[in-house]
Amino acid sequence: MIQRLDGEADEMAQESRYRPAAARGFTLIEIMVVLVIIGVLAALIAPNVLDRAADAKVTAARTDVNNLVQALKLYKLDNQRYPTTEQGLESLVRKPGNGVVPPNWKPYLDKLPSDPWNQPYQYLSPGVRGEIDVFSFGADGKPGGEGHDADIGSWQ
Repeated sequence: MIQRLDGEADEMAQESRYRPAAARGFTLIEIMVVLVIIGVLAALIAPNVLDRAADAKVTAARTDVNNLVQALKLYKLDNQRYPTTEQGLESLVRKPGNGVVPPNWKPYLDKLPSDPWNQPYQYLSPGVRGEIDVFSFGADGKPGGEGHDADIGSWQ
């Protein structure tokens, strides 16, 4: 019996020595190399993905501005004038009680959208750049700016 146990021990030692590499696992260096490669790929890809999100917000703001202008044009068709700056865009959702009360008012929007940066859209009547101006101050929430911080308006 003792001989048999020793023989089994020798077999196990030889078996572990000739085990395929896949059965032994990964070394620390192999894991570190893979992590470095993943880090480099993330560093190259992340800026492109983040820039796309900012571009999507600008596109959404332009779409909202166009929709608000269309609703304001319908308001003007029904009431022969645009709402005043004081009445604001809120007059597309609720009948204005101040200033000239529109004779044929009806709801033009279910609710007013906020811009993609959670700020209200701005409205001027008469506008500085057109008959009316509807705009967002962009990502920075301040007038002017460049790139993603630039104003997005109905004049564009």
